[in-house]
Amino acid sequence: MSQRLDYAAQSPELFRKLGTFSHAVHNSSIEAAIIDLVNIRASQLNGCGFCLDMHVKEATIRGERALRLHHVAAWRESNLFSARERACLAWTDALTHLPAQGVADDVYERVRSQLSEQEIVDLTYAVMAINAWNRANVAFRTQPGSLDQAFGLDKAGLA
Repeated sequence: MSQRLDYAAQSPELFRKLGTFSHAVHNSSIEAAIIDLVNIRASQLNGCGFCLDMHVKEATIRGERALRLHHVAAWRESNLFSARERACLAWTDALTHLPAQGVADDVYERVRSQLSEQEIVDLTYAVMAINAWNRANVAFRTQPGSLDQAFGLDKAGLA
């Protein structure tokens, strides 16, 4: 496997702006625990090992239970998630793999029944942000765990 570009070094201003956008998402109306689930789920769907590794470690540091982290991949069958979390995960799935016909009405109504209008919009931005990071890290094959020390993720104890 050949070495890929360091996208942050090649375009530092755009990298910083995406980071600023992501930081704003983390300060939105959506609680950190749900953003963690969204980040993990989108990263699973997109096959982004770097982001999956990072967000599992972040969630662990924030106190998320290991079993729930294992269940994100099978959230539909799991009883470990609240109706609100399930709606957010359904929205994440729909926006990450956009169907040709768009987001189904039942998915929209599900999220609408659990979140305020502001929260739906903020959740949408959260899904947009993680999908952007996933695409960059998949394209340039960023090595999972390679920035653990820089991001303080070594504190998760999952090396």
